[in-house]
Amino acid sequence: MPKERYKTCVDVHLILRRKGEILLGRRQNTGWRDGDWHLPSGHLDPGESAGAALIRETAEEIGVTVEPADVRFVHLMHHYTDDARTALFFEVTRWTGEVVNREPDKCSGWSWFPLDALPEQMIPYAVDALAHYAKGDVYSERGWA
Repeated sequence: MPKERYKTCVDVHLILRRKGEILLGRRQNTGWRDGDWHLPSGHLDPGESAGAALIRETAEEIGVTVEPADVRFVHLMHHYTDDARTALFFEVTRWTGEVVNREPDKCSGWSWFPLDALPEQMIPYAVDALAHYAKGDVYSERGWA
């Protein structure tokens, strides 16, 4: 009998950069790590590319428009938090529109933080991924036994 193929959840994360700072939102009413700061992020929809998911999630969560040419892949983290996850991180330094909180039911607000002075209460795997990103590492693993 053939083994079931391994499956993982794939999510995309936006590192929106402005003058040495990155944008983080504070989670609320999600049931997981509420109160923690995190990057704009979301999961791929069936049949959707990672770049398209990032652009869609960016518009849905913070209301800015990003062009595909302005999306740069910077890091992949294969981590085990509650389950196996593949997290893709993309840097964007150009966009149009102003950041607004388009999902106030899930996020209490967005703030800019220096990459070297992140808030203490933050999603742990994102802290690790951002440390790797700052060093220029394109791949990391976290939480595997």
